[in-house]
Amino acid sequence: MKDPKKCIIVDDEPAAHYVLINYIKQNPQLQLVAQCYNAIEATNYLRENKVDLMFLDIDMPELTGLELLNVLPVQPKTILTTAYSEFALESYDYGVIDYLLKPIYFPRFLKSIERFFSMMDIEPTEVISGTTINIKVDGYLTEIEVDKILYAQSFGNYVKLFTTTKTYLASITTNELEKCLPQITFMRIHKSYIVALDKIESAEKDMVKIKKIYLPIGITYKRELLDRLRK
Repeated sequence: MKDPKKCIIVDDEPAAHYVLINYIKQNPQLQLVAQCYNAIEATNYLRENKVDLMFLDIDMPELTGLELLNVLPVQPKTILTTAYSEFALESYDYGVIDYLLKPIYFPRFLKSIERFFSMMDIEPTEVISGTTINIKVDGYLTEIEVDKILYAQSFGNYVKLFTTTKTYLASITTNELEKCLPQITFMRIHKSYIVALDKIESAEKDMVKIKKIYLPIGITYKRELLDRLRK
């Protein structure tokens, strides 16, 4: 059997920890390596340790689960756990695997874990010689030339990839795609957008223009983007 995947619980409610610990113990493919009761603890742990899967509550004091995802430079695969269904649609902008409503029942937990392992078993992207990437589109690996990519937009666990010739809906998260693209020519400008820097026609206040399309610049990315465009 392969080594178990390392997971972490981030939730301010001890009762939620109790339930998830019990469920995790029943799955030998998972190894619980840390329990955090707020986002600050989680940030400190993730800065020093590699984790495969994070069970993350949304409604926490000081920093919410979604805010935590927004500030993490590299986030593990994430399953959100919350009592509030109104956050469901927004949460998929952050590339989460699944959204579990409390109280969490074991069959529903197992379904999420199956989804996690199905994603881990498939290598969604492969870089070839730095000039092309292979991305899974409609269940098949599709080769795309890197220099033809204009920008990418997040759609939950998918990314819409806009190129000079075609648009693709790829089975990959924005974070995964970002790791595969050359950092010297591509940059994350928003939690939902990655752009090819050499394809930017203009940058105005909080927007950039690519092929007459205006894309938003996130406040946390603005300074770095402007610095890179000046070079």
